[in-house]
Amino acid sequence: MSENTETPTMLARPSWFMPVAIVALLWNLLGVMAFVGQVTMTPEVLGQLSEPEQALYNNTPFWATAAFALAVFAGALGSLALLMKKGICYQLFIVSLLGVLVQMFHAFALSNSFEVYGASGTIMPILVLVIAFALVRLAAKGHNNHWFS
Repeated sequence: MSENTETPTMLARPSWFMPVAIVALLWNLLGVMAFVGQVTMTPEVLGQLSEPEQALYNNTPFWATAAFALAVFAGALGSLALLMKKGICYQLFIVSLLGVLVQMFHAFALSNSFEVYGASGTIMPILVLVIAFALVRLAAKGHNNHWFS
């Protein structure tokens, strides 16, 4: 009996793959822009925020900001790899998701962001978390279906 040493055949990527990859890249580039905007905020711009928002911004620890950076830059690189049909997108999306989880842990468990922004302030963080999970699942599906080189 001979052993099958052939590599699995690549399944055709669905027609929605490329549009989703483009939207993922745009989404993550918006995250990069938000990060850059936050870390380069001038004292004048900071002064235009409410006092509770200023306190929240000024009391954010370095590790939470680093998690934000990890989330958005790994997400952007993962989206670029997804667009290029490279399997490394899965690992990058995992790193991004971990960054999102650490960032959200800080925002909702360790800071008073819910008090500052109210219930409506949870919509975007929940959306970020859902999309981060969805991108990991998409990359896993692509890997399992041999969509990547």
